[in-house]
Amino acid sequence: EVQLVESGGGLVQAGGSLRLSCAGSGITLDDYAIGWFRHAPGKEREGISCISAYDGSTYYADSVKGRFTISRDNAKNTVYLQMNSLKPEDTAVYYCAADFKALPHMKYHLYDYWGQGVQVTVSS
Repeated sequence: EVQLVESGGGLVQAGGSLRLSCAGSGITLDDYAIGWFRHAPGKEREGISCISAYDGSTYYADSVKGRFTISRDNAKNTVYLQMNSLKPEDTAVYYCAADFKALPHMKYHLYDYWGQGVQVTVSS
């Protein structure tokens, strides 16, 4: 059974940092593009970052560019999202997703597997 499990969420003050992890089981994450999405109440789902299955190329949405960094640790079969300079508007449930042999993209309907999500709350 394929599972993606997010962790590392929580409550942080504005300006603080969190590192989210997306751990894979039953799946080799470096065969997949891994995307991070978030969904806040009353807002549309937003694709915020992705790392390629091939060459490590990355994508960041303008809303997080310069503050968030996506990376892989293939030995741990885990993808990370380092989130710095957090703002209250970053508050959302964050999801990771996997798309087999893909370049970076944020077309959520093309992703094969999804995690259960982790809450991130940024207080002002």
